[in-house]
Amino acid sequence: MRHRRRVKKLGRPADQRRALLRSLTTELIRHGQITTTKARAKAVRSEVDKIITLAKDGSLAARRQALGYLYDKNLVHALFENVQERYGDRNGGYTRVSRTIRRRGDNAEMAVIELV
Repeated sequence: MRHRRRVKKLGRPADQRRALLRSLTTELIRHGQITTTKARAKAVRSEVDKIITLAKDGSLAARRQALGYLYDKNLVHALFENVQERYGDRNGGYTRVSRTIRRRGDNAEMAVIELV
């Protein structure tokens, strides 16, 4: 039973799922937009919102938490410098998930997740 569970298991063990979400979060912040399955896009949405909220806080503790989560140190520094002018007046909802055509090989639902 999955009562009150927020994130889908994505068909992976816990360590692989955590690594997948970390890498998708890193690539989304780096490129601004990625194409993935709809379930993965919905799962990574909350992780990206948490990292951007940490960057808006801007404290040393928040920076260290972001450095521990994201894979690229330079990306964290760039995010903390540029996040105030981009998301300073916004309270959450930093990503947009839009559905695209299904994947040809296995007919999986695909989506584009992008930073707003």
